[in-house]
Amino acid sequence: MSDHPTAPVILGDEPGTFPYGVLVERHPAIIRQVREALPYGPEQHRALDALLANCTEGTIEPLPADAHDRRHWETWGMDTYAGRSWYDVPWLWSESWFYRRLLHALDHFAPGPWQGIDPFRPSKLAELDSPATDEELAALDDLAARPADERARALLHGSLWGNRADLGFRLSAEGAEETAAVPALVTDDSERLWPLLGTSGTGTLCLVADNAGRELVPDLLLVAHLLAHGRIARAVLHVKPYPYYVSDATTADVVDAVRRLTGAKGAAAEYGRGLWAALTDGRLALRAHPFSCSPLPYADMPDDLRADFAAAALTVVKGDLNYRRLVGDRYWPPTTPFAEVTAYFPGPVAALRTLKSDVITGLTADTEAALIAAEEQRWRTSGAHALIQVRT
Repeated sequence: MSDHPTAPVILGDEPGTFPYGVLVERHPAIIRQVREALPYGPEQHRALDALLANCTEGTIEPLPADAHDRRHWETWGMDTYAGRSWYDVPWLWSESWFYRRLLHALDHFAPGPWQGIDPFRPSKLAELDSPATDEELAALDDLAARPADERARALLHGSLWGNRADLGFRLSAEGAEETAAVPALVTDDSERLWPLLGTSGTGTLCLVADNAGRELVPDLLLVAHLLAHGRIARAVLHVKPYPYYVSDATTADVVDAVRRLTGAKGAAAEYGRGLWAALTDGRLALRAHPFSCSPLPYADMPDDLRADFAAAALTVVKGDLNYRRLVGDRYWPPTTPFAEVTAYFPGPVAALRTLKSDVITGLTADTEAALIAAEEQRWRTSGAHALIQVRT
């Protein structure tokens, strides 16, 4: 990255910034949401009160000596940041730390009745069971009549837009996108993505999942399509080993999503049966690597994870948080080349992401200027824009 001085790491210490708002408003709101979502007892309620005080006004306190993952967190910077304000450490780190402390407060890892209970499960299931999901699944029937390549493109856009997947099933051939002054898709390298998957069906696709529910379903549909049409021999879906960032997908969420598909009608059920079969015969494998919940960028990934990605024909990295970890959670100049900040990645990599935080790379100067002229800096965090970036 010699052409650029290293961009500053994003902190949460500046009032008025997006990261500061997450620390001051969003985290307390999540504590309230969790408190109401499940009938936790007095002990958990006291621990949530303590976490609320600590994350807004206190300093970082190390995990207890008997925490199962204490050694991981020691290597991930816990001892370095202990005693510092949550606002004065990298924002990516303090956000991840919040979710780890939240699970600690809820006895998620402690032997006892609440062990392994996902505090976010009620909201995940409500979304998965919503009428909006029914509508999206019904749209698959219309798609079934289209040629396979067109279907693949639509499913890629469905995966990209996630819980706005109704946009995804609108095929990009409509042309409105190209003529818009400020494109919804700020970068589109999708034509460079397909050749990486080939047509012989011998390669492996790694997909690093983001959210559960209505965002995971389109990811699974894309994988099912690529397997069924011989574009890949197998897929490895990387999920979180424990509940994280409210809606991040775990193994349980994958199972829920596949069951939702198999229980649906029409084309959706066919996709569901295909996924169920692929999971049972190993063509679709799940990984829940501890580093998936780490507060560090992927540049710091351990060797076994690096080997996983190196063996893949393509790794698709889904969502905003994974993008921050892929390129580094820094204030990059927006025109910094995507290939440059991902040069360390051990194989071809694609990012599918809607923009929900300040980090951005790979824009042309014209696109950046058009976005700023139309929306000042709001385009970075509004979720109204998306990107497909590929580094071969």
